[in-house]
Amino acid sequence: MRVIKKLNNNFAICVDGEGKELIAAGKGIGFPKTPYELEDLNLITRTFYDIDQKYIGLFSEIPETVIHFTAKLVDIARNELKYELNPNLVVTMSDHISFCIQRAKKEIYVQMPLIYEVEQTFPAEAKIGRYAVKQIERRFHVRLNQNEASGIAMNFVNARYNSKSRTDVTEELQSQYDDILEDTISIVEDEMGILIERNSFNFARYSSHLMYLLKRIAGHQTLDSDNGIMYKSMREEFPEIAACVELIDRYFHRKLRIDLSEEEKLYLLLHINRICTREGL
Repeated sequence: MRVIKKLNNNFAICVDGEGKELIAAGKGIGFPKTPYELEDLNLITRTFYDIDQKYIGLFSEIPETVIHFTAKLVDIARNELKYELNPNLVVTMSDHISFCIQRAKKEIYVQMPLIYEVEQTFPAEAKIGRYAVKQIERRFHVRLNQNEASGIAMNFVNARYNSKSRTDVTEELQSQYDDILEDTISIVEDEMGILIERNSFNFARYSSHLMYLLKRIAGHQTLDSDNGIMYKSMREEFPEIAACVELIDRYFHRKLRIDLSEEEKLYLLLHINRICTREGL
């Protein structure tokens, strides 16, 4: 196997004997100067094929323990679920779980759909979600809201290989989706002084968050909890991002005649903060 690019000391982009590109995990495989031939394949502990280019950088950003934990979780899901899962799921769910852990350590608990509601439609995925929450708590020594299981469950649902990401959104909202996405991204770019590449993971994650938001609007659901105090605290800590969120809230009021709850604003602030952090702000 030829190692062609280091991601970190233990992850690297490689090419196998058939000329296929992959991400390989193994202790120290990224340490030597690349490119080089890896003779001892026993060093490889796991391989990831068909990873979209925009997700590759996350292998060097997400804690390795989270990636390996998630890979094992996805292995379990592949045995339990009756459909093929998108190969990018390991990366996107690692990012999701890493975000859950970060929030829990800061005692930020964002309201999720009730797990028993998800169980009605997706019982197999909900079961894995519940299992995942228990294992995350045990492995990473954090306390999670049990409804985090629903967010993990929906990651599996959305990772069906040929699933439509825009289901459950009204035709009117779906027709406006691209405009809403571009308009709100432009607000973030203008206010924060950054450029978000449209083929980047930051863009894909924000797009996914926006779609979930529109689904809740379509279902006349809002995220609402007692996180008003937390939002006020975060607003004081990140005033520029909070101002950006308020502009997006006004945009939604003009465009869709809705006002975002403080819970929605908090979640949006957290997402925009992650984008800015990754863009080096």
